Amino acid sequence: MKSVIRSLATAAFLSMIVASTSFADDSKVHHIAIQVDQNDPQIMNLALNNASNVIEAYRAKNEEVNIDIVTYGPGLYMLRDDTSPVKDRIKMLKDMAFPGKIEFSACNVTKQGMEKAEGHAISVLADATVVPSGVVHLMELQEQGWSYVRP
Repeated sequence: MKSVIRSLATAAFLSMIVASTSFADDSKVHHIAIQVDQNDPQIMNLALNNASNVIEAYRAKNEEVNIDIVTYGPGLYMLRDDTSPVKDRIKMLKDMAFPGKIEFSACNVTKQGMEKAEGHAISVLADATVVPSGVVHLMELQEQGWSYVRP
């Protein structure tokens, strides 16, 4: 009788380990930061292609991925409401990112510099968030374990 109970307990314990391991795999969340620092529509589209491919790859695995496309310097033109050559793609990508999320981060240091040089306020896309510094934001994401890509 003791061996039967011991066998059942062992089987139950192993089942719990297998169940928790598979649950952990299903709930893994991936993180990737993509840098855009050039005012080049090809680079901007490449960054969006990278993000789209990552979303599709993890969607196929039933895993969540969070993406942050971080712009600074001339790359800020990607997220400027008045100059973005990819604003329609950004909206479309934002809508397709579930499960997970995609963020678009605009460097405030660059934004302020452009405003000073141009003599007027600059609006960023509604889907973008202004961060204090794009470079610092990238650094902090990497310190939190985010993967980094520069197209």
